[in-house]
Amino acid sequence: MNRRYRKTIIAGNWKMNKTATETKKFAEELKTMLPKAKWCEVVVCVPAVNISTAIRAFKDMRVSIGAENVFYERSGAYTGEVSADMLKDLGVKYVIIGHSERRQYFGETDVTVNKKVLAALEAGLHPIICVGESLEQREMGITMELIALQVKAALADVPAEKARKCVIAYEPIWAIGTGKTATAEQANEVCNAIRATIRHLYGARVARSVTIQYGGSMNPGNAAELLAQPDVDGGLIGGASLKPDQFTAIVNAANQE
Repeated sequence: MNRRYRKTIIAGNWKMNKTATETKKFAEELKTMLPKAKWCEVVVCVPAVNISTAIRAFKDMRVSIGAENVFYERSGAYTGEVSADMLKDLGVKYVIIGHSERRQYFGETDVTVNKKVLAALEAGLHPIICVGESLEQREMGITMELIALQVKAALADVPAEKARKCVIAYEPIWAIGTGKTATAEQANEVCNAIRATIRHLYGARVARSVTIQYGGSMNPGNAAELLAQPDVDGGLIGGASLKPDQFTAIVNAANQE
C-alpha cells in the first residue's frame, strides 16, 4: 500500500449470498467488531435486492455500499437489468464490473465491460473493474499482455479525470473460490504491471492515484502480507467477506501502520 498517493479500499463481494434479513443481521454483527478504519475505506457490495436494506443497515457505520453489476443503458426495454442511475439514486457508491464470473457465465466481454464503465462514471459511481487470467493463460506466459489488454479495453474513452475514480481489481481466475492464492510477489508484480499500463495511458500522476486491489482468495491469514506490497492497495474479498469476524480481520490488516 502507498497511502501517500492513493486510497486503500477493502471491498466485500457477496456474490449471490445473503437475504435482506441476513444482510441486516450481518451489519448488526459487524458494527460490534469493525474498528474505525482510519487507513482504509470499507465497502460492501451486495446483491441488487439487498441494496436498500444495506443502505439502511450500514448508515451509522463508515461503510460504503456497492453493487455487483450494472447495465450500460440508462433506461429502456431491458427486462431484469439495473441502470447506473438507479443504483446512484439508492445511495450506491461503488459497482463491480467485469468479474470473471460475469464473463464466464453471462457472456460479458471487454466491449460490454467498457460500456458499463462509461455508464457508471457518467452516473457518478466508482467502478471496481476486474481483470485476471486463467491458469492456462498464466502457464502460457501471457498474463501481462492479457491484463494490459483488459485494462486498456475497460478504460477506452475514459478521460484522465474520470480514470482517477476507477478501481482496478486483479483477480487471477485460478485463485477465485479455489483457496489458492497468488504469492505476495506474484500479486504485486501484476498490480505493478497494471499501474504501468495506466501510466502509459494517462501519465504518472494518474497512475499513482489509482487504487489497485488484489482479489484472489484474500483471507485473514494472508491479508497482511499481500497488503504490505507497494502496489497492492486493498482487496476485493469473496468468501471471507460473508463472515463479520474474518472481514474485520482483513480490515485490521489494512489498518496496519
